[in-house]
Amino acid sequence: MQLAIGVAAERQVPQVWWGLKRATDVALGALLLVVAAPVIAASAVAIAFVTRGTPFFAQERVGRNGRRFKMFKLRTMVAGAHAMRSTVMHLNEVDGPVFKIRDDPRLHPLGRFLRRTSIDELPNLFNVVLGDMSLVGPRPALPSEVEHYDAFALRRQSVPQGITCLWQINGRSQVSFEHWMELDNRYVDTWTPLGDLLIVAKTIPAVIRRNGAH
Repeated sequence: MQLAIGVAAERQVPQVWWGLKRATDVALGALLLVVAAPVIAASAVAIAFVTRGTPFFAQERVGRNGRRFKMFKLRTMVAGAHAMRSTVMHLNEVDGPVFKIRDDPRLHPLGRFLRRTSIDELPNLFNVVLGDMSLVGPRPALPSEVEHYDAFALRRQSVPQGITCLWQINGRSQVSFEHWMELDNRYVDTWTPLGDLLIVAKTIPAVIRRNGAH
């Protein structure tokens, strides 16, 4: 499904770069998925023990040029958490059209650990292999968030959305929404196939440090 938004003309890059980006996503994404499979499986079993409902969660997100897709994650909240959102809106800790709480009361017993370690995002690798996402690119936003984007923020939609990005390795939720959009726009204007690999490499220590992960 396509979301009707006006995304600015994308930066012109060599066509071969797009091919290299996709080839890297398929090859490295599949390898990482195989490596992560035991962790995903163990986490899914653990989630099933501590809370009712499916261990996995598919949420509609907005991809490149407004295309909507279902993003896969390990579920970190109790069943029915979405219906409880209005009761916790006053706890929002970030600015802009984004909703994030460090210690969300809707988290199940393993939820905070899964988020702090980014294990909940490992199923995103399925989206990468399927072509919904890239390993590197702006994090996919909710449709309700994109509806409030201005022209500057919408530029982030002109490239494939990714698992990791400049925002992920520069503080994540610790940075303001404005700075987040600046980082995403910087990526749009400067990304290269080699630069993507460097961001992937820098993601490992960023995940270990857990800065801004919640």
